[in-house]
Amino acid sequence: MKESHMAHHHDIKGEKEFKDLQIKLIASSILSFFLVIGSMIPFAPSFLKNKYLLLLLATPVQFWAGWSYYRLAWQGLKKGTTNMFTLIALGTSVAYFYSLIVVLFEGWFIKFGLPTHLYFEASSTIITFILLGNFLETRAKGHASLAIKELIGLQPQRARVLRENEWTKIPVKDVVVGEIILIKPGEKIPVDGLIIEGDSAVDESMVTGESMPVTKKGGDKVIGASVNVTGAFQMKATKVGAHTMLAQIIDLVKRAQSSKAPIQNLVDVISSYFVPVVIGIAVVAGVIWGFFGPEPKVLYALLGVVSVLIIACPCALGLATPTSIVVAVGRGAKEGILVKDAKVFQLAKNIDVVMFDKTGTLTSGQQEVKSFVFEESLEELFNQISWPIPEGVSAKKFASAIILSVEHLSNHPISQAVVRFLKENKMVLEPKNFNALSGLGISANIQGHDILIGSRQLMEQYNVDLTIEAQSCNINWSKEARTVSFVSFDNKIVAFFCLADTIRPEAPAAIAKLKQMGVETVLVTGDNEASARWVAKKVGIDRFFAKILPEEKEEYVGKLRSEDFVVAMVGDGINDAPALASADVGIAIGSGTDVAIESAEVALLRPDISLVAKVIHLSSHTMKNIKQNLFWAFGYNILLVPVAAGVLYPLFGIILNPMLAGAAMSFSSLSVVLNSLRLRFVSLE
Repeated sequence: MKESHMAHHHDIKGEKEFKDLQIKLIASSILSFFLVIGSMIPFAPSFLKNKYLLLLLATPVQFWAGWSYYRLAWQGLKKGTTNMFTLIALGTSVAYFYSLIVVLFEGWFIKFGLPTHLYFEASSTIITFILLGNFLETRAKGHASLAIKELIGLQPQRARVLRENEWTKIPVKDVVVGEIILIKPGEKIPVDGLIIEGDSAVDESMVTGESMPVTKKGGDKVIGASVNVTGAFQMKATKVGAHTMLAQIIDLVKRAQSSKAPIQNLVDVISSYFVPVVIGIAVVAGVIWGFFGPEPKVLYALLGVVSVLIIACPCALGLATPTSIVVAVGRGAKEGILVKDAKVFQLAKNIDVVMFDKTGTLTSGQQEVKSFVFEESLEELFNQISWPIPEGVSAKKFASAIILSVEHLSNHPISQAVVRFLKENKMVLEPKNFNALSGLGISANIQGHDILIGSRQLMEQYNVDLTIEAQSCNINWSKEARTVSFVSFDNKIVAFFCLADTIRPEAPAAIAKLKQMGVETVLVTGDNEASARWVAKKVGIDRFFAKILPEEKEEYVGKLRSEDFVVAMVGDGINDAPALASADVGIAIGSGTDVAIESAEVALLRPDISLVAKVIHLSSHTMKNIKQNLFWAFGYNILLVPVAAGVLYPLFGIILNPMLAGAAMSFSSLSVVLNSLRLRFVSLE
């Protein structure tokens, strides 16, 4: 309860911080909009050009919306370092306070022939753009807590336990180890345990990745949050609360999401060198003007310092990364790629290994009938069991109608696949005595004849002899990891068929494309080895690991990362969530579970794994674009910093007016925006 309360408190705190940031962004955007109009539009209303109104508009942006940047700059200075926030705090403060001095002592500036241009719009727009970048980053991080909430929501809220010889529904949190729990068909299993009475087929695909429901009988383990498909059974609770597999998956996701080392920000690296150099140049310029400049020396010294710091003010720097990210996110969405964390753009271009889940990722996740074979002597077989075929109806159509009528009564995935396969048959018969034989198949009676549909074990149990053709197909299909079922009427084999999970049509080409790019591909699945081997061979993956539990998937990711590989994980299920969260880049199939999608940094909006290569290409283009933006952000400014310091004054008598410094800043910002927009048209092939 304490952990739950702390997590809830953390969620409330995080939501409050996000809302505060959102309010600051909206308010500063509105105020900056009016500041830009009043300062830069010649035909703007005269009241917007009033210097006191501009001061009033700029002050809350500077000291309310931008206060956190002062705090972060101060934290860096206390550690003896400078970063992007140092430059933001310094540049915006110089622009704001210089403008404030102009407002208060405008007559003095005019008396000495000094420029009276205001820079309130520059300081405000810088803060607003930086807020936008922080907002996008914070929103992306918020998906982490959503993944945890989705996982917690998977667990049933109540369990039916045996207390004082009566079945009583109680909250799952009150279940204790050793208690007997009753699970009915269609219900979720509340905790981990052992079956003590009854048997059933259990769908564990969301937890383990096993594509088919697993037969469970007395003594078998069952996993909390998996779904009971067919029969009812009683189980003994063996793991409850924080010890269940679902709770362990939640813990793995939490740890993986919090353990990612932050990527060194390229802007901070540049700023760590740029800030001290700029401050040094400004100080030197001020000293030289103070000793050797014309009268009034103090004012010219101040003008030189201000010009240097304004020319270095990071207006374009505030745009450099966010504009590229925003355009790249839009470009990705157009292709069906939803990027939820900007870190993807820094990491994906360096991916060395892509690990794929099988079911629902490389395959469709839905069983389909691949072959359906009727015995050749079907009419003779009907004669042998004295079952007359209706007039005008073929033996195959009648047999199909019988099979379809029985399969309609079952909700098992195999039955549903058969129904889809035979749906063209419109004949309707009325089965009686329908029975789902857990882990074996189904039985029924139609017009006094016994129908069996199911596994070879079911046929053996009822002494049904398989024909030579049926035995041969059973051997060959099993080698291809296909599920084989048989149909008998009155203990005579009538038909046999096989099912398999369908390979996504684009998968082989997508894997080949990644190999061509020098990226290694690996298959990791909770399914059996035969199925894993068959799928890996079909799509062209050389390495595969089968029967892998969720925590083992995460361990594989961690092992590769510890060897300095950049790892991407592609999956769609709950069992993939820990690996998706711990990978350098987690890529979720959009048709998968909400938990997988929220745990990943990238969601593919359509189930097409060829988009994985496009994620890598998009990352490469975006990082190039950001670096180009940083060049534009700093290039003009660096070239003009010496001019602002006054190096041209002794030769040509040129002093850089702070207004021209502001123009250079605007020009570099425009260059950044236009360059970022190029990402809309780059090829991702």
